Amino acid sequence: MGGLTTEKIKPWLLSDEVQNIVITTHHKPDADALGSSLGLYHYLTKLGKSVTIISPTDYPMNLCWMPGEDQVINFEEHADRATVITNDADAIFCLDFNDLKRINEFGPIVGDAKAPKVMIDHHREPKDFATYQFATIETSSTCELIYDFITENGHADLIDKNIASCIYAGIVADTGSFRFNSTSSHTHRVAASLIEAGADSAKIHALLLDNFSLSRYRLMGYVLYEKLQVFPEYNTALVSLDRDELKKFDVKTGDTEGFVNFGLGIKGIHFSALIIDRTVRVKMSFRSQGSFPCNEFAAKHFNGGGHLNAAGGASDDSLESTVEKFKALLPEYKQALDA
Repeated sequence: MGGLTTEKIKPWLLSDEVQNIVITTHHKPDADALGSSLGLYHYLTKLGKSVTIISPTDYPMNLCWMPGEDQVINFEEHADRATVITNDADAIFCLDFNDLKRINEFGPIVGDAKAPKVMIDHHREPKDFATYQFATIETSSTCELIYDFITENGHADLIDKNIASCIYAGIVADTGSFRFNSTSSHTHRVAASLIEAGADSAKIHALLLDNFSLSRYRLMGYVLYEKLQVFPEYNTALVSLDRDELKKFDVKTGDTEGFVNFGLGIKGIHFSALIIDRTVRVKMSFRSQGSFPCNEFAAKHFNGGGHLNAAGGASDDSLESTVEKFKALLPEYKQALDA
């Protein structure tokens, strides 16, 4: 558990001074981000709090089944309303991110708000903006941390089907269905208790993994046949997509989720990258197997960071220049990639 404790947070949270709470998470929330937000939302509501979830942006359609999702406010669509609610909050929970830059234009508003902030997160190198932290890099997901937060508060009995379903979904997603090395024995025990509380494992897997648009599957076929590059001498795979390709396949939020993992399914590949021209900036996702440090690679070369085997980055250069830079770096890492 990494010494996590709610000793200081619990009495403050349960006091009368904390009535109006805002929960937010990183831009383009994934299942862990939205699942942890909704799981915490249902828990705090049970404590009698008035709770609002504000997402910096939209999120994938395959997450819209989560209980309470219809209550989420999209900051990009309702900035004025979200700002008023945030300024009036008694507490702001920041989930699955550790830097206010990760919530885009909503970041300065959260930073300037008078309310104490609580960071619940599992990423490295947190920025110093939170009053309280319930964070560790040893945990599989922020959803697992939300479970620990609730039980550490002595409220395991409050975990019902809605809470369990949201939390379970995030754990499934961030562990790659319990495949990634972040999955611990504690993760499995948490998953078991969530199923006992009402989470339908088979249904949640289907809603997360078998619930996409036709255009996503056509894009997937195109990527596998036309765009997947393999560099066997560096045990590396790469996919890049430009703006025209995104437009051709009518790409929506979440449609490229998981594409970065395609390369790792090829025998001998230890490092995989997905580079996409998102119009404003070129965004990058990195995944690795074994000891290759994606986070260090991303931080050193592409203004990014993350976990050992999963990280992200960004570039202000063109897509072509970014791809060429990535390829040019591979010889420098040949020994590490061979390992």
